[in-house]
Amino acid sequence: MLDTAQPHPPPQAGVPQNHLADEFVETLRLAVPMMLTQLGQMAMMTTDLALIGRLGEDSVAAAALAHTVYFVSFTFGLGLVVAVSPLAAQAFGAGDVRRMRRALRVGLWVALLISLPMMASPLYGEHILLALGQAPQSAALAQHYLNGLAWGIAPALGFVALRGLMSAMNRPLSPLWITLVAIPANGALVYVLLHGLFGLPELGLLGAGLATTLVNLGTFVAALGIVAWRKPFAGYRPLAHLWRIDWPLLRELIALGAPISFSMLMEYGLFSSAALLMGLISTTALAAHQIALQVTAVLFMVPLGIGMAATVRVGHAVGRNEPAAVRRAGLVAALLGIAFVSALTVAIILGRYELGRLFFGSDETSAATVELTATLLLVGATFFIADGLQTIMGGALRGLNDTRMTLVFAAIGYWCVAFPIAWVLAFHAHLGAVGVWIGLSIGSFVYAGLLILRFGMLTRKIAG
Repeated sequence: MLDTAQPHPPPQAGVPQNHLADEFVETLRLAVPMMLTQLGQMAMMTTDLALIGRLGEDSVAAAALAHTVYFVSFTFGLGLVVAVSPLAAQAFGAGDVRRMRRALRVGLWVALLISLPMMASPLYGEHILLALGQAPQSAALAQHYLNGLAWGIAPALGFVALRGLMSAMNRPLSPLWITLVAIPANGALVYVLLHGLFGLPELGLLGAGLATTLVNLGTFVAALGIVAWRKPFAGYRPLAHLWRIDWPLLRELIALGAPISFSMLMEYGLFSSAALLMGLISTTALAAHQIALQVTAVLFMVPLGIGMAATVRVGHAVGRNEPAAVRRAGLVAALLGIAFVSALTVAIILGRYELGRLFFGSDETSAATVELTATLLLVGATFFIADGLQTIMGGALRGLNDTRMTLVFAAIGYWCVAFPIAWVLAFHAHLGAVGVWIGLSIGSFVYAGLLILRFGMLTRKIAG
């Protein structure tokens, strides 16, 4: 561990040997804790919905609407603070301690400053939902939940910034342990505030939202404490001069992070639009789509973790000015992603009917929905792999500070290819829900292919 008297990292910190096997080991060492951290975040959301479900179907529907409003605003801020990771990774690879501190500092300032306008959307969620034609009762219930959720945006974004620094320093286990502690704490707190135990008032959906905010605050404080006082982080004095706003690097972070935000919003918008298309087809199609998408979301955590690791590994190599290592990091991440996602895809194909029955039951009334869910999961086999590849290569390109072209490619893949094909196949070729998923798959392959070509072009350019 780094001694506090010697805060500077060695210039070659975290460098793999000139062998693919070493890169595989280093990438896995980063990726696995990152995958598990992401799965832990999903586990907390699932726990919230399961506990809210005991209040009745109206509450579940209201929570779903609230999440839709919340995540649109949160996603924009998320893209900005995600940019801390590549900036810090490049600085760590170069042995530039001062730039590492600056990267974290601007990330925390952005998390605070962007959260203030972002809170406006959740706090006025009822008005937004009513304008979108939602039922007044559902909109009012959703607002109760959003009134509790809105205050947790800043600490949630702050935790992402701190996690970016930790991962850049090859220490992804700390965020994982924090998340593992947060999962049961979140469940207990949601239950207590929902039902008003231990003399507390029964707050219903407001209590569930406040519980999430308190857990977000707790994870942020825990991460801040670890970075401030625990080795090896403390030796770098990461919170020094925290009150200063570093305007030059802030502009750099926004230039890097804003395209990430808009790319995420394009993806979110595509899947929201796909759900609307399913609603036009039939209720069965919408239900099957939602479950198939939920399975995809769980599966997505694996390539997402690998993509985050790719950002760090590529960033380290960029900081060390080693073009061969940059290319190797991207190649290894892509190969790992293909291997993991292919194995999981085979498992999903084999168990697609069981997954459908898990959600809808096995009686005759749900047979058609189970059948369609299984069909979508089968069609989605190619989509899973393409989506995983685009996530990983997008992460690798972030390590190169290349995010603007990623935004252009997202627009092409999602909105020039995926959505038009989904519409034509669903309604003009009369393929229905299957046509929508074919469109999503083709668009994702186009997006992934463009990202792979872009990474190859940039690494050849770097190599000279």
